[in-house]
Amino acid sequence: MASLFFPNFGGLFQASILVVNAIAILSEDRFLARIGWGTSQQSEPSFGGGMQDNTSVKAKMINLISSVRTLMRIPLIFLNLLIIVWAIAFG
Repeated sequence: MASLFFPNFGGLFQASILVVNAIAILSEDRFLARIGWGTSQQSEPSFGGGMQDNTSVKAKMINLISSVRTLMRIPLIFLNLLIIVWAIAFG
C-alpha cells in the first residue's frame, strides 16, 4: 500500500510545483495587464474615491497571483533544484 502512495504523492508534488511555476512566471506587463488582471487595476481607494471590491473572485485571484510571484521566487528555485536532482538520481 505504501508503494502506491509515494509515486502518486511525488506526481502530485511535481504537478503542484509546475502550476506554481506557471503562476510565478506570468508577466504582468505582457499578459496580466492585457486581460485586466494586473495589480495596477487594483488601486488603493483615495480621498473621495469609491471603495474597491476586494471580496470578488477576480480581486482574490489577482492578490494570489501577486503573492505567489512575490513570496515564492526563492523557494521555487530550491524546489525546482530538488525535483531535478531527484529526477536525475532516481529516474
